[in-house]
Amino acid sequence: MAKKILIIEDEEIIHSLLQKKLTEEGYQISIAKDGVEGMEKMKEAKPDLILLDIIMPRKGGFEVMEEMQGDENLKGIPIIVISNSGQPVEIDRAKELGAKDWLIKTEFDPQEVLEKVKKQIG
Repeated sequence: MAKKILIIEDEEIIHSLLQKKLTEEGYQISIAKDGVEGMEKMKEAKPDLILLDIIMPRKGGFEVMEEMQGDENLKGIPIIVISNSGQPVEIDRAKELGAKDWLIKTEFDPQEVLEKVKKQIG
């Protein structure tokens, strides 16, 4: 069965690009456009991996990670953060909250995302 990836990202162009690349590689993709919707989908779908934006409406990525840490069923899901910022303080906070990796939107290409995903879940 295909591995499930949940993309929590409010920018249409980013999640469309990621969805296309990862679907081509055989992953099952679901999309949430903010952290509130992301938490709901996470509880329903139990993804194998989450690609998570930090700055989003209603609930940001750090809040999502904090909420996941308090839930036994969710806290083990690997997270790769996708953000516009590469500030060390933000990267450190994301790692403290369980993020496995970090991508900067302006610098990544879909192949790099794929490599990071494969490193986490095969």
